[in-house]
Amino acid sequence: MNTALTLFKQFIMNLLKKKNPEEMIADSKKSGLNKTLTGFDLIILGISAIVGAGIFVMIGSAVVGTPEHVGAGPALIISIVLAGIICIFPAFCYAEFASMIPVSGSAYVYAYATMGELMAWMIGWVLMLEYAIGTIAVASSWTGYFIQFLQGFPFLPEVLRHPPVWLVNNYTSVAALGQQASVPHFMGIPVCLNLPAMAIIAIIALVLLKGMKESTNFAKIMVFIKVAVIAIFVIVGFFYIRPENWTPFVPNGVKGIELGVFTIFYAYIGFDAISTAAEETKNPQKDLPVGLIGSLLICSVIYILVTIVLTGMQPMSEIDVTAPIAFAMRAVHQDWFAGAISIGALAGLTSVLIVLVFGTSRILYAMARDGFFPKIMSRVHPKYKTPYVITLVSTILMLIGSCFINMTVAAELCILGTFTSFIIVCIGIIILRYTEPDRPRAFKVPFCPWFPLAGILLCGYVMSKAMPDIKTASAIFPVWLVVGVAIYFAYGYINHRKLEKEALSVTKIEEAESASTNV
Repeated sequence: MNTALTLFKQFIMNLLKKKNPEEMIADSKKSGLNKTLTGFDLIILGISAIVGAGIFVMIGSAVVGTPEHVGAGPALIISIVLAGIICIFPAFCYAEFASMIPVSGSAYVYAYATMGELMAWMIGWVLMLEYAIGTIAVASSWTGYFIQFLQGFPFLPEVLRHPPVWLVNNYTSVAALGQQASVPHFMGIPVCLNLPAMAIIAIIALVLLKGMKESTNFAKIMVFIKVAVIAIFVIVGFFYIRPENWTPFVPNGVKGIELGVFTIFYAYIGFDAISTAAEETKNPQKDLPVGLIGSLLICSVIYILVTIVLTGMQPMSEIDVTAPIAFAMRAVHQDWFAGAISIGALAGLTSVLIVLVFGTSRILYAMARDGFFPKIMSRVHPKYKTPYVITLVSTILMLIGSCFINMTVAAELCILGTFTSFIIVCIGIIILRYTEPDRPRAFKVPFCPWFPLAGILLCGYVMSKAMPDIKTASAIFPVWLVVGVAIYFAYGYINHRKLEKEALSVTKIEEAESASTNV
C-alpha cells in the first residue's frame, strides 16, 4: 500500500515538475542557433504575422458574417479596438517572460517554468494546433489569390488560369462546392491536392532552413509590398467613402461586435511567434518587448484604417467575403488596382506563412530538446544552424494536412488555440511573480496581477461567447486536447523519465570520476 502511494506521489510530482529558467537558458546556449535578429527585425516579424490573412481574407466575413454567425458590420471598428486592447494584456506578459527566459518555445517554455511538465506539454500541443493548422488555412487563402493573379494574364495557358478544382482546392472545399464528380476518385474517395498551397509551404520551409536572417530579409520585402498596397487602398478608398454606408453602425448589436472580436483575432495568430525567435535575437531582453508591443500597436492602427475605408466604401450587404479589398475597388471602377491587390495579398499571406512555419518548427524544436519527441528531431544543421529535422518533419505533415482540412474550421481552431495560449501566459506571469519575485526582469508587466487577470478574463469571455456559434471547432478542440494527453502518457512521459535516468547516471559517473581524481 505504501509503495503504491509513493509511486502515485512520484507520478504527480513528475507531472508538476518545473524546469528551472537557468537550465532552460543554459540548454539554449548549447543549441548553436545563430543570433542575428534585432528589435527592428522582430517588429517586421510581427507585422509579417499580423497583417495578412486578417485584412485580405477574414475582414470581409468579420463585417458580413458567415452561415454560422452574424457579422459586426461597420462596428467591426469597435471589435478591432477591443481585440487590440485584449491583446495588449497578454503581449505585456509575453514581453516579461521573454525578457526573463529568452528561449525558443514561446508559451510552452513559459508554462514549463511555472506550471510543470504536463501543462507545458498541453500548451505546446495547443500551439501546434495554432501554428500548423494556421499555416494550412493561410496557404489555402494564398492559393485563391494566386489563381486570381494568374487570371490577369490572358496569354497564359487555360490550365494555369483555370486549373481543375482538385489541383487547387482541398477535399472539404470541393465537397462543399458540390464538385465531387469533377475530381478523380480512388476506391470511392475523392483525391484532391492543393498544389499552390503545398508549393508555397515547401518553398518557405526551404528558405527557413537557410537561416532566420535570410528569412527576415525576405519578409521585409513582403512587408514593404503589402503595406504599400494597403496604403494605396486607404488613400484612394478615402475619396469614395459615403457616410451613409456606416448606418446602421451596429446592425447586429453587441453579439455582432463580440463575434467580430473573435473573428478578427485570426489576424493576431502568430504575433506571439516573435517570442519563439528569442534564441536567434542579439539582445532578447531588450528587443523582444519592443518587437511584441511595437508590432501590435502598428498593426492595430492599420486594421482600423482599412476597416473605416472598407465599410465606408460599400454598404454591409455588398461587401465581398472572399476578397473584400479587391472587390471594393472594382465596385468604384478602380479596376487597375485589382492586380496590385493580388500582389499585395500574395506578399501579405507569404509573410504570414513565413512566421507560422517558423513558429511551428521552433516550438516543436523546444519540445524535442526537452525529450517529448525523439531526440533526432532536435538536431541543428551543422552549416546553417537551424533545426532542420523538425522543420522538414513539420513541413511534410502540413503538406499532407493541406489536402483535407476544412479551412473555416481550421481558422476557428487557430483562434481557440490563440486564446488558450494567451490565458496560460497570463496565468504564468501571476505564478512567477509570487514564486520568484526577486528574479531579474528587464521588462515588467505594469499593475500586476491586475493586467494579467484582465487578459485572462477578457480572453475567456470572448471564447465563451463565441463557442456556441462555432459548433464544429468547439467539438474538435477538446478532442484535440484528449489526443494530446494520450500522446503525452504514451510517449512523452515515458521518454522523459528515461532521459532523466540517463542524465542522472551520467552525473553519478562524472562525480565518481571527479572523486577518484581528487584522491
